[in-house]
Amino acid sequence: MAYSTIPKGSLYMNNVLWTGNNTARTITGVNFQPDFTWIKSRTQAYNYILTDVLRGTTKYLSSNTNTVETTDAQTLTAFASDGFSIGTSNLVNQNVQDHVAWNWKGGGTGSSNTEGSVTATVSANQTSGFSIIKLTNPASGSYTVGHGLGVAPDMLMFKSLDGGNQSWFVLHKDLTSYTDRYLRLQESVAEVTYSMQTQVPTNSLLYLNSGGVGNGNAGLICYAFAGKQGFSKFGSYVGNGSTDGTFVYTGFSPAFVMIKEISDTGNWCMSDNKRDGYNPTKNLYADTTSVENTANTVDHCSNGFKIRTTGGSVNTPGSNMIYMAFAENPFVATSGTTAVPVTAR
Repeated sequence: MAYSTIPKGSLYMNNVLWTGNNTARTITGVNFQPDFTWIKSRTQAYNYILTDVLRGTTKYLSSNTNTVETTDAQTLTAFASDGFSIGTSNLVNQNVQDHVAWNWKGGGTGSSNTEGSVTATVSANQTSGFSIIKLTNPASGSYTVGHGLGVAPDMLMFKSLDGGNQSWFVLHKDLTSYTDRYLRLQESVAEVTYSMQTQVPTNSLLYLNSGGVGNGNAGLICYAFAGKQGFSKFGSYVGNGSTDGTFVYTGFSPAFVMIKEISDTGNWCMSDNKRDGYNPTKNLYADTTSVENTANTVDHCSNGFKIRTTGGSVNTPGSNMIYMAFAENPFVATSGTTAVPVTAR
C-alpha cells in the first residue's frame, strides 16, 4: 500500500449533514468540489442517490436497487466549490427531514484514457487513490481499460447505466477471489462466483470480461479505490459474535466505514463521524431504503474501529467481513505501530 501525503482527510473525503426545507439551495462544508456524492435521507425510507461528475448532475444511480440511471432535475443539480446544489426532490431535500452525503474528490471533469484496449473517460486522483471510470462495454470477449490511479486498485464498484436492470458488481481484494467473486451492492447476499476479471488489476489497467460486469454495448460506470496508508484502507476481519468485538486497525481515525459479510447474508453497514459525533455510531445500510438505526454498532477509534454488537451483518462468529475505511485524521507511521484500540469519542 502506498503512503498518503494527505494532511487532512476532509480535503479528499468528507461527510455533510443538512435538514431539508423543500427549497433549492447549495449544501456547503464539504471543503472541496466533490466529483462523487452519495446521498441518503436519514429519516425517510427513500432510495440512495449516487451522482458523479462523469455522468453529470441530475443523473443518479441507487445503491439499493439494480435499476438503470435515472434523471431527475430536482436531485443533485450542480457540484460547487465547497459542496453541491440540490433541488426540491424529497430524496435530497424533504422538508424537516435529515439527510447525509458522503463525498469524494476525484480528478475533476475527466479526460480520455487510452491505455487499455477500450478508451474510457477517467477522473482520477492519485493522491487519494480514487478514480471514476466511464466506458462502453464491448459486446463480447475480454478487454482492458485504464483506471488512472498509478497503483493497483483494492476495490471496484461497477454499474451498468443503460443495459437493463443489471446488478451492482463490487470486487474487493479480500474476497475469496479478486477475479472470480463479487458482491451485489443492492443485496445482502454472500459473495457470488463469476469470472469478472481475467486477472487482478495492475498499476494502470483493469482486465475485464464483457459479460461479467454488464450487458454488451452498455454504458458502464466504475468507482475504483486504492488504499493509501494513513488515509484509506480496504481489508477484512473475522467476526467473533461478541459485544466486545474485533478491533480493526486502520492507522487513522475513520470518517467513514462500510462493512459487508462475504460468506453469508448481511447488510452493507455504513457508519461515519458526523451523524452522531460519539460512539457507538448510528448505521445506514447501502442495500436497503431503511432509515438510520443503531442495530449494528461500530466504535470509531483513534487508530481504527471496533465492533460493539453481536449483529450478524458485521460480527458473525468465524465469518469474514470486508470493509472500506477513510480517515478523519490521517496518520502515517512507518514502523513499530501497535494495534491498540483507543476510543476517539
